[in-house]
Amino acid sequence: MSKYDILKLENQMCFPLYAISREIIKLYKPYLDQLNLTYTQYIAMLVMWEEEKIVFKELGKKLHLDSGTLTPVLKKLESMGLIIKYRSKEDDRVVIVELTETGRKLKDEAITVPERVFCQFKISEEDAVQFKYYLDKILKSFV
Repeated sequence: MSKYDILKLENQMCFPLYAISREIIKLYKPYLDQLNLTYTQYIAMLVMWEEEKIVFKELGKKLHLDSGTLTPVLKKLESMGLIIKYRSKEDDRVVIVELTETGRKLKDEAITVPERVFCQFKISEEDAVQFKYYLDKILKSFV
């Protein structure tokens, strides 16, 4: 065993996570294209469909995105009429993001996306549940 084994790609935890992420996002692409959404816009909409109204900072926290990344995503979603952004009346430093009626309607079109993507996985439902559990556990360790 060489002292450089630690530097082999096959020994990196980050690489399979990176590669899996890219492959899964590729699976989403044709379905999201039908909705006219990018993957980042889609995950933002997932939160919006769940919350309906949320503080910009909280949305960024939920998505693990900084404001420099989130701002252009929300700008595009706003130009598409899916959300609106406005400043809080109580504190104008706080930006509120709210789902529009058009955004609500898109939820019905998106309802089949998760299942259609999962059907393309070549692992069992049990393995997928276990994998998601460990991914969530790792992600929580960064918060």
